[in-house]
Amino acid sequence: MDQPTHPLQDIHNSKTVQLLVVEDDDVDAMAVERAFRKARIANPIIRVKDGIAALATLRDPNGPLTGSPYILLVDINMPRMGGLELLKTLREDDNLKQTIAFIFTTSKRDEDKFAAYNLNVAGYILKDRCGDDFLDMIAMLNHYWRVIELPNT
Repeated sequence: MDQPTHPLQDIHNSKTVQLLVVEDDDVDAMAVERAFRKARIANPIIRVKDGIAALATLRDPNGPLTGSPYILLVDINMPRMGGLELLKTLREDDNLKQTIAFIFTTSKRDEDKFAAYNLNVAGYILKDRCGDDFLDMIAMLNHYWRVIELPNT
């Protein structure tokens, strides 16, 4: 099996971009990790199972995301706190309101799409359009964080 290459970095400050996957489904979370490995991208992936755990991770001053740029990949339908509620909470938090987040879901409902974009998501990705190995999504994230400029944290 191919070994991952060097991690993708924010080219403006040379820090490795981390991915926080907020996903309660083990199979979907493993598919994302597998796709990163298959695409030979070695960025750190941190996985939590719901919005409450995501907030705890994001707010932890000694946590894994401290000092590094990060992007969230958020499912909508999760126990305890779903993705839209997480995004609403992030946007109301002065320290987290500029967090870059993508929705990654099975929901094709227009109401969910409108709600997500009204909460300033960077994109709304349907799981079934990504294919079994999610390589299209990984390629999109790869291009995204190579061309955008992330704020210093």
